[in-house]
Parts: sequence; structure tokens; C-alpha cells
Amino acid sequence: MTPLNVIVAGEESGTVRDAFRALGHNAWSCDLQPSRKPGPHYQGSWRDIHWPAWDLLIAHPVCTHLSVSGAKHFPAKRADGRQQAAIAEFMYLAEAPVPMKCIEQPISIMSTLYRKPEQIVQPWQFGHEAFKATCFWLTGLPPLVHTNVLTSPEKGTDAHKRWSAIHREPPGPNRARNRSVTYAGIARAMAQQWAGQALAARSAA
Repeated sequence: MTPLNVIVAGEESGTVRDAFRALGHNAWSCDLQPSRKPGPHYQGSWRDIHWPAWDLLIAHPVCTHLSVSGAKHFPAKRADGRQQAAIAEFMYLAEAPVPMKCIEQPISIMSTLYRKPEQIVQPWQFGHEAFKATCFWLTGLPPLVHTNVLTSPEKGTDAHKRWSAIHREPPGPNRARNRSVTYAGIARAMAQQWAGQALAARSAA
């Protein structure tokens, strides 16, 4: 098997990178922050990346100024240019010349400004007791098949509150960092399903 070259842009946790590396692929993460875990990581701007060198891009553009959960702040963010800058970074990644791409964000205005996402996933569809709707804009990739679907608890129960912990986390210096980590079950599904699909397409070419 010839390994795939996989770049995970906007990831400092190393979760997605390591899921692909566990299957023998040449996977790197890229972020302005250092990697939390040892592994191949470029600390710097994703605009430094030479895109033609990569088979697969999984990108996590910053969602702070685009997520609909923060809509009350949009007028101020448009006025000072933060939202326009975030849109430009999202589109830069979406238009990167890589044959297979997944651009990931929570529910955001890019569904209107760009296009509707090909898939919206939840951690509980991949074995995690948690709610976190995440949009995938896909190019050259199929939607992920759910791997371990859990039954979500009823609203108002203690279990539902526990599953909603990521939304209930109070503001703090690590809130955005904690919310940005990809769940391990989703990362494994990406590596197993998308790498397999890519290798099959390569063999058929």
C-alpha cells in the first residue's frame, strides 16, 4: 500500500492526524499553535502549505466569527472586518487544489454564503455520549457511515445535560480550544473510510 499524503489544517490536538497515521498514512497537522501531542506538525499558517503535494485535506477553519450560535455578535464582527476575514479563510481552504477535501465547521453562515454541507454529523453517531452538530463540506469524498449510533437521552434529564457539556461549558481561556477537538470516533471513521475510498480510487485509476 502506498500511503496517502494527508494534511489536517487548523488542528493542534493531533486527533485526526494520529488516526490516519495509525493506518500507516503520511499525515501532518498544521496550526498556528504547537501540537498538543508529539507527531508531524507544521506550526504556522496554512497559507504556507504547498497544496499539490497532498492527496487529502481535512480543514478546520476558525468558526468563532461564523457560527450561528454567536449571531448576536455578527453586526460588530462585520463592522470591524472579523467576519469577512473568517469567510476569506474558509473559502481559501474550500478552494485549495487538493483532490479530496473535507471542510469542517459547526452550523454556520457558510451554509448560505457557500453551499449547504454534504453532511452534518453528531458525536453520538460514532460512539460518544455528546451533542455537537458538525457540518462537512465534501469534495471527492462520500459522507461518513455512522459507526456506533447511541440512543440520545430525553431533554431535561441528567444524561441530556451531561451529553450537552460542550455547550454548557462556561466562558474561559480554554473554551474554544476544548470545543475544537474532533471526537476520536469521528477521526477513526474519517481515516478508515476516506483513506480506504481514496486508495480504491487510486487503484482503479
